[in-house]
Amino acid sequence: MASSASSVNYRSELKQMGICVIVPTYNNHKTVNRVIESVLEYTDDLIVVNDGATDNTPDILKEFGDRIYLISYAPNKGKGYALRMAFAKATELGYHFAITIDSDGQHFANDIPKFIEVHRSHPEAVIMGARNLEAAGMAAKSSFANRFSNFWFRLQTGIYMPDTQTGFRLYPLDKIKVIPLFTNRFEFEIEVIVKLAWRDVPFVSVPIQVKYDPIERVSHFRPGPDFTRISFLNAWFTILTALYHLPRRLLTKGKLLKLIKEEAIKPEETNLRKAASIGFGFFVGILPIWGFQLLLGIPTAIFLRMNKVLFIAAANISLPPLIPFIIFFSYMMGQPFVDSEHLSFDQLSELSLDNIHDSYIQYVLGAILLAVISGLIGFLVSWGTLAALRKDPQTMTN
Repeated sequence: MASSASSVNYRSELKQMGICVIVPTYNNHKTVNRVIESVLEYTDDLIVVNDGATDNTPDILKEFGDRIYLISYAPNKGKGYALRMAFAKATELGYHFAITIDSDGQHFANDIPKFIEVHRSHPEAVIMGARNLEAAGMAAKSSFANRFSNFWFRLQTGIYMPDTQTGFRLYPLDKIKVIPLFTNRFEFEIEVIVKLAWRDVPFVSVPIQVKYDPIERVSHFRPGPDFTRISFLNAWFTILTALYHLPRRLLTKGKLLKLIKEEAIKPEETNLRKAASIGFGFFVGILPIWGFQLLLGIPTAIFLRMNKVLFIAAANISLPPLIPFIIFFSYMMGQPFVDSEHLSFDQLSELSLDNIHDSYIQYVLGAILLAVISGLIGFLVSWGTLAALRKDPQTMTN
């Protein structure tokens, strides 16, 4: 609980800065009352969006009367739609910034002063609350999803943020109102930060508390449809990045080159992890899943916390000039596993689409074996080279 004096001070400061707080809610009747009460300790400028709740949330919100500005509609249209409505209303009411906080009880309103402190020194920035997900006991799949989201945001913008899925944020409304936004559900929180970053709005993170109570907390994230929408959005943003935003960063600011260099070097990363990233890249690059190597390899590399730059560089062993050699050695290594009717060594110089098709099993088995051997060789050679040229951070700390 905040002290009375500090609450009054922050309430006054938020008003002077033109900052309101937004709480979108949908069927969080167990926690929404507590969240709103805690926020009201710091501000009178609170916009609550009832996103078509079907439980007793509407009755709870009515009890607050004119202490909150209430937006209510039905049916449920998604968190993104709720935030868009709240941003539009906040701008209409004359606010220049908005702090968003989830209504499921995972956030703590007494972290609002942290956002104010950072906002003083970074008045134009998007401020993102950074949760300590491991300490909070977050499910492994959710932690992976956050790392996955962080990777794509960094790829698309050149900006590293430790928690791109947090709902506790401070937005500059004057920047948002000029950006066309289209999504309505959970993917909105990705769309808005990527588009703000593309317009060179600075980003700052601030550590926040988090609580995951399996009894109280209700998550409305649907892994199937929501993850699919997020994946399509990331795919579209990656295409736009490759066609426009990446060349722009390369030509105007050099941020991407700095990002690649930082990720590749990572002074705190062990030689073992760097070598494993290279070996894994060779393995995936040769694996007979043409066209899908990076699509499957990048999420795996993120999950295993490998060095993404070294992995991608090594996976490019399958660039077009090297493909004939990979196919050649794949057939050679697959020969012992098939009978004499399949492609033999003396036919390798006469490869055609027909005999490649006829000897597909020979190729697949050989390619898998070649991928494993190349991955191991890449790992061992890289590890030995790094050990000779670089002091291992793990050794230095012991």
